[in-house]
Amino acid sequence: MRFMIIVKATKDSEKETAPNEGEENEKLFAAMATYHEELAKAGMLLDASGLQPSSKGWRIQYSSGKRTVIDGPFAETKELIAGYTLIKVKSREEALEWSKRYPKPHFTDCEIEVRQLYELEDFAPSEQIERFRELGVGEEK
Repeated sequence: MRFMIIVKATKDSEKETAPNEGEENEKLFAAMATYHEELAKAGMLLDASGLQPSSKGWRIQYSSGKRTVIDGPFAETKELIAGYTLIKVKSREEALEWSKRYPKPHFTDCEIEVRQLYELEDFAPSEQIERFRELGVGEEK
């Protein structure tokens, strides 16, 4: 089972330049590094990364058969993602236990969200699902 631990954005994480100096920042990075090292040693870490602010991104809106590009930044930070950690575990309970150990990702009040990824086995067999299987996407590694 794969789960994504989603770090929700804050006003600070949406700033053009994130702080990268200072003792508090060093403690935050140390806690994150330790947590991710523990996941890696347990063989559960698949990927992890922080995301640049939404001002450097865009959205594609689909409406009435058209695609429209909307450049960032986006106003509602509570709907934005600042980073993620992708893990592979044996059960939902194991994912819950690891997510409860996740270090506080921001200096201010914040939250993380945890969501299970679909696996190809969750879908009825079909030619289209086989196409994804041949690409190697949507499967546990």
